[in-house]
Amino acid sequence: MFQMPVEDIIAKIKEKSGLDESSIKQKINKKMDELSGLISEQGAAHIIANELGVKIFESVSGKLKIKNILPGMRSVDTEGRVIAAYPVKEFKTESREGKVGNFILGDDTGTIRITLWNDQAEKLNQIKAGDVVRIKTAYVRENQGRKEIHLGDKSNLQINPPGVSIEEMKDVRKKISELKEGEQRIELLGTIVQVFNPTYYEICPKCRKRLREDSCPEHGKIEPSNSCVVNVLLDDGSGSIRVAFFGNQADSLIKNLLDMKGKPELFETAKSDLLGSIVKVKGTVRKNNLSGGLDFIARVVDISPDPEEELKHLEAETVK
Repeated sequence: MFQMPVEDIIAKIKEKSGLDESSIKQKINKKMDELSGLISEQGAAHIIANELGVKIFESVSGKLKIKNILPGMRSVDTEGRVIAAYPVKEFKTESREGKVGNFILGDDTGTIRITLWNDQAEKLNQIKAGDVVRIKTAYVRENQGRKEIHLGDKSNLQINPPGVSIEEMKDVRKKISELKEGEQRIELLGTIVQVFNPTYYEICPKCRKRLREDSCPEHGKIEPSNSCVVNVLLDDGSGSIRVAFFGNQADSLIKNLLDMKGKPELFETAKSDLLGSIVKVKGTVRKNNLSGGLDFIARVVDISPDPEEELKHLEAETVK
């Protein structure tokens, strides 16, 4: 069954109905009150969409834009430009061993993680940022609230196929004070003013999902792989925001972070080196359901921004 986050349903209603976000949320809350807690926020959003005549799920045949790709879909075809590619990793379980790798794909509607398995993962050696990629017959999963495209044995991946043109995608530079919930392809430049202790956790080497009680919800008991997340507080003079770095992004920010597990003295040294650093991060703005504020989920991090490039950017902003 296809799943669509509440914020995406609201965006679809807003696009098709002309109502503003505040009005839509009021209708959803009213519907939840009417049904006395017997329906979730997502279910109420679906009802409001139906009452307004808004079709949430479009046809899934043919090539899909990234924003229209949903967890649960199969035989998905899409095209985009590679934003970042990461090294292939090997895994071994009691029943099998193999390779897995991933890269970030983007188009004019958003970004998505692409996961490749075994022989497919070898293609990552040929992929670099900026390449145009065509994907056919893939399937979509949800991982920690994020949708991912997975390529299986029957999937097809073409690198820079002839006749396929994808507009060069650029992230939008914003001040932290300007950020809004749900924004994608945002770029921030700021100073790291606080670094929080990392959280280490075990993941399934097959689907990369976080284990619960030493078990994968999809593959059961399995020999786990390790991953981690580290958060920093980024300040750009207009405000500050917590930025989360998961997996590959965490390792890009702090080299060999996984090896620091159980060695707080190593992390303290890395933390001291990081504090006061100016970094450039690209990613997505998310609402923190606990605090009600905004968080930033890093997709790419540059720990050594080019001074000349940043000077040109500053001069362009001054002209505006």
